[in-house]
Amino acid sequence: MKVGFIGTGNMGGALARAAAKGGHTLLLANRTPAKAEALAKELGGTVCPNAEAAETAELLFLGVKPQGLPGLAGELAPVLQARKGNAPVVVSMATAVTLRELDAMLGGGLPLIRIMPNTPAAVGAGTILYAAQNVTDAQLNAFRAVLAQAGLLLPLPEEKIDAASAISGCGPAFCFQFADALALGGVRAGLSYPDACRLAAQTMLGAAEMLLQGGEAPDVLKMRVCSPAGTTIEGVLALEQGGFSYTVQNAVTAAYRRTVEMTKKG
Repeated sequence: MKVGFIGTGNMGGALARAAAKGGHTLLLANRTPAKAEALAKELGGTVCPNAEAAETAELLFLGVKPQGLPGLAGELAPVLQARKGNAPVVVSMATAVTLRELDAMLGGGLPLIRIMPNTPAAVGAGTILYAAQNVTDAQLNAFRAVLAQAGLLLPLPEEKIDAASAISGCGPAFCFQFADALALGGVRAGLSYPDACRLAAQTMLGAAEMLLQGGEAPDVLKMRVCSPAGTTIEGVLALEQGGFSYTVQNAVTAAYRRTVEMTKKG
C-alpha cells in the first residue's frame, strides 16, 4: 500500500517504522522538512508536500497535535473531497478530537479511523486503540496489516478511548516512574543504578508476559509470589502503607479527567 504520514515526530515516526516493516510505500510530510528527510533516509520513503500525500496515499496518517489539526484539515479537505469514492482512509491520532469533529473538518463522508497509540509502538510493543467510521471491512483489514508490527491493536467504542488511553497512553510514563523507583530501591540496597535498572526492566517485562499469556488476574499472580511470612508480602505491605494502589488509581483517573477537559475545550 501507499501509506502517507503527515507529521513525522515521535509517534508518527514510530508508526512509519512499523509500516516500513511490512514493505509498504511511505509518503512522508512534515512541517520541518529535515525531519521527514531523515526518516525517509532511514526507511526508504519519499518526502512530499501534504497535498501530494493526500492525493496519492491509500492510508493517510495525520500525526499533528490537536491544535494543529483544524489548519491541516482545511488544507487537505479540498484534495480529499476531490477523491471522494476513492479517498484514502484518514487516520488521526490527535488527542480529544472525535471522529465527528474530524469528519466536519474534512468536509464529511470520508472513511476515518481515530487511533490512540503509545510510545512502546516505537519498539513493536505498543498498544493502539482505535475506532472507525465509514470504513469497509477491507479497509479496516488493510489498516490492521499496516500497523501489525507496532503491537496490540484494540478496537473500542469511541466513547471508551479516552478512558483506555489513560492506561495505555499515559501508562508508559507511570511504568517508567515505577521502574525508576524500583531501581533506586536497589541502589539503597547496594546495587549500581544501571544494574538495578536492568533488573527492574526485565522484571516488569516478565510480569507483563505472565499477565498477557496466562490469562489470570493480577491479584492472583501477586499472591503466588507472596509466601506466608515471607519477604514479598512485607514489601507489598510497605507499598500499601504508602498508598500505592490508591495513588496509581488516582493517577489514571487524573489523566482521564484531563482528557475530558481537553475534549470539552475543543
